[in-house]
Amino acid sequence: MRATVLATAVLAVFAIHGTAHAAVTVFGNGQAHDCSEAAFKGKSDPASIRNCDNALENEVLDNKDRAGTYINRGVMYLRLGDLAQARKDFDESIRVDGKIGEAWINRGAVSVAEKRYADGLADINQGLVLGVISPEKAYYNRALAYEGLDDAKSAYLDYQQALTIKPDWQLPQQQLLRFTVTRR
Repeated sequence: MRATVLATAVLAVFAIHGTAHAAVTVFGNGQAHDCSEAAFKGKSDPASIRNCDNALENEVLDNKDRAGTYINRGVMYLRLGDLAQARKDFDESIRVDGKIGEAWINRGAVSVAEKRYADGLADINQGLVLGVISPEKAYYNRALAYEGLDDAKSAYLDYQQALTIKPDWQLPQQQLLRFTVTRR
């Protein structure tokens, strides 16, 4: 017997707010730290973005913190729906330090929002290989990419994995309601 997974509703519209964003902690007392805190708190206001800008322009940051600050600012732009600026920040983060999985996961989220599912899948897979603090977000975004590629079974399994990692997360719970699993 093999399980067949079918989506019972039309493929969800991949709005920016449907993807999961992963911020990065930057330690210290400066504006890079303030940028990090704002990203984790879900802020995307001009003052928070300005903190990120000022940190990148004026603070002496090691590569990891510089890359993290690009990620955090990119997350803010992603929340605002500015995909082009978000992609630039994630690209720059990867250029500065390509070993931070969150940069790859978030760039993958941008690609998913742009309906470039194969590109998104490749980036998300790279992020998972590198490791991330919140892997449930990676699995959720990868599920969105699989759905865009008409791979309902892989999407279902990744929504399940996201929910296994974080059982109280409502986004994958809601997505899983659209699926019916049948045995053949």
